[in-house]
Amino acid sequence: MEGEIINLTKVWLTVCISLCYCHTAGKLISPGAGRFLAIAPVVVLFFLLPLQLTSIHLGGATAFFVAWLANFKLLLFAAGDGPLSTTPPLPLRRFLALSCLPIKILQNPSEKSSPKNRSEILNEKPKSLLNYSIKALIVGLMVKLYDYSEFIHPKVLLFIYSWHIYFLLEIILAITQFFGRNLLGIELEPQFRDPYYSTSLQDFWGRRWNLMATNILQPTVYKPTVKIASKVIGRMWAPLPAVMATFLVSAMMHELIFYYLGRMKPNWEPTWFFVIHGIALTVEILVKKMVGEKFRLPAAVSVPVTLVLIFSTKIWLFFL
Repeated sequence: MEGEIINLTKVWLTVCISLCYCHTAGKLISPGAGRFLAIAPVVVLFFLLPLQLTSIHLGGATAFFVAWLANFKLLLFAAGDGPLSTTPPLPLRRFLALSCLPIKILQNPSEKSSPKNRSEILNEKPKSLLNYSIKALIVGLMVKLYDYSEFIHPKVLLFIYSWHIYFLLEIILAITQFFGRNLLGIELEPQFRDPYYSTSLQDFWGRRWNLMATNILQPTVYKPTVKIASKVIGRMWAPLPAVMATFLVSAMMHELIFYYLGRMKPNWEPTWFFVIHGIALTVEILVKKMVGEKFRLPAAVSVPVTLVLIFSTKIWLFFL
């Protein structure tokens, strides 16, 4: 573990130095091909850095924050778009934080100190502390289970890994929120909005589940694909190939994250999961465009149908 901590320090020191370089390059080079060529080596480096770590805790979090979030935000920055591209340019410390953490700058700083918000925060603290304490305990139990991994079926281990990553991410995001709000005046982006109340796949993937990934894939993949497809098939139908392109990129990133975690050859189950959901969501959007909103199913029907589809495909492709 001591060697892993040393490697983690080296990795994140490299990340900080690389982002300082990108911050300077952004001041000297205008958005476009020149800035992209200047930043491209950093993007490649960020895909390689997580390979220096082997633990699921340190390596998994680093892979997500660096290989996924930072790289996609840097690609937007190269094009003069995204949260890193502001006028005037961001101060260095905010540039570093926004590059690889799921945070956003408060639009109205006065909100942070309003009496209503202070009251809400105070009322939420006991619940949040208990919530994260339970999750931390569960993570500790999972880590202990790994000592007996040779006696556990690989599919069961994959199931444990999935919940481990989810709980760990929740804890990391809570810590990030605390330091971001108190040290930098920035607020954590909402990640989940009651996904169990999703009335459709579009509602689940676009507005309720893992909004961090949605918010980064939309400007980097979805919108550019819509723009290109609009010239070929028209604006009305352009979202259809854009949805498939977004799900395919998400599939590749999930395959990469799983490789970082286990160094195992991809079995392409995550890819098939996202392909199926991409096709299903495309069909859903197509039907909505053809019949309109007047035939919308009641929530008592649409919510169970949506959740059954999501969980059945997840269990089928990941755990059977």
